[in-house]
Amino acid sequence: MNFTRASAIIFACVTLSATSALAQSNADYGKTLSLKITTPISVILKDPKAYHGKRVLVEGTIVEVCEERGCWIRIASDKEFESIRFKVEDGLITFPMDAKGKIVLAEGIVSMKTLTREQAVAQAREVAKERGQLATFDPARIKGPVTDVQLTGEGARVK
Repeated sequence: MNFTRASAIIFACVTLSATSALAQSNADYGKTLSLKITTPISVILKDPKAYHGKRVLVEGTIVEVCEERGCWIRIASDKEFESIRFKVEDGLITFPMDAKGKIVLAEGIVSMKTLTREQAVAQAREVAKERGQLATFDPARIKGPVTDVQLTGEGARVK
């Protein structure tokens, strides 16, 4: 075997090993993803009524993980300063804290509901509790009715 052929074989082995390692770095949670086409989060947030009750596949960076139970993740939108919460049934899926910063493909049903100010305060208080920020929670910062848009999670692949 000459040097060129040996180099090609070694290169092929290294490439296969790297590809295998990358494939193994994906972690699947919940149901197998069934949709193939992603919907931009910004499109959902721009017109949530059009997506209410529909199954979608979104992709983005995980910017937050529920610290209490790992039962939800917040996924960054394709537009700056936007995100959507991907909530799963408690205990059904548990996202690890080290998922933060990773890319996720997440499939679920869009739900939209209008919360009264009192409901919005209660929800924000619960989130502050989960984040360990209850001591600094200020209910006065919550204004009027709030439209809450989230995905009821079915399955996800963290890359």
